[in-house]
Amino acid sequence: MTRRRIGVIGLGMAAAPHAQSLIDLSGRVDVAGCFSPTPSRREAFAKTFRLPVVDRMEAILDDPTVSAVLVLTPPDSHADVVARCAAGGKHVLLEKPLDATPEGARAVVETMERAGLTLGVVFQHRFRASAERLADLLGRGVLGRPVSAAVSVRWWRDAGYYAQPGRGMKARDGGGVLLTQAIHTLDLFVSLLGLPREVAGFAATSPLRTIDTEDVVAAALRYENGLLATVNATTAAFPGFPERIEIAGTAGSAVLSGDTLEVDLHTGEAIREGGEKGTLGGGADPMNFPNLHHRAVLANFLDALDGGGRPRVDGREALKVHRLIEALLDGGGGVRVADA
Repeated sequence: MTRRRIGVIGLGMAAAPHAQSLIDLSGRVDVAGCFSPTPSRREAFAKTFRLPVVDRMEAILDDPTVSAVLVLTPPDSHADVVARCAAGGKHVLLEKPLDATPEGARAVVETMERAGLTLGVVFQHRFRASAERLADLLGRGVLGRPVSAAVSVRWWRDAGYYAQPGRGMKARDGGGVLLTQAIHTLDLFVSLLGLPREVAGFAATSPLRTIDTEDVVAAALRYENGLLATVNATTAAFPGFPERIEIAGTAGSAVLSGDTLEVDLHTGEAIREGGEKGTLGGGADPMNFPNLHHRAVLANFLDALDGGGRPRVDGREALKVHRLIEALLDGGGGVRVADA
């Protein structure tokens, strides 16, 4: 097992679970430096996590001993920061989304592929024990053939959340509830059932906040195999509720609510997988969740680097949910896994 020197670029709200994960995995990583262009953020981060900070991004990118970088910057910067990491020969673990624009998302993936470097993307919901159990049940055909499914992300974000400059605005974030919040649940859904053949949907902005991206979405999906599904996503549902994925198959049904799985089979067998209670970041505090799944993402990324393989969610895998979100915002049209 290789001990790696790692840098961190971006010390905003998303940095906390990553920082704790680096501390938890200190036997595998040596944090070379953590960068934010904002001095107060560097100071607060260093005080909270006792990790080294640097005042120039180049201190990380130009350091030949640093083999990988965690990129936690706002979405509109991802394509540029990843390109700079690639130029410096650094592997990248990137906080979602790939980028604020579809073109930028594809550029991120292609840049790392051309450089022959590893790109991992932080979609930690796949690493929940309940989600892994559901994936196993589906893979073994325990539920039979899926015929109906639903994704529900009914979260709440308050005025304080949107008070940060650029948050919820297309110029910085690229999208609203789909690209910023529901993307985690949608990615998990795609990993379980794949991409649909047809999408018909509606997106709107509620009167609750002055943003130029969507915070209310409703859509219907049709799959090649006949499966029909719905998507309901919003950040206007006070006080916030656990996200849900529901799947009805020819042999049974499953409900994944937050980190709790309930399966009922036609045979009478019931399967229960317990998990974290509460909204897991779906309420006013978006960081109200433990870091164990972020730690699992980081460990998987390190395993891929050590073994020369691919992370569970690499760039091409992450592009799938971006394709679905594009189709949802377009309101219709076909989307296929092969196009990702």
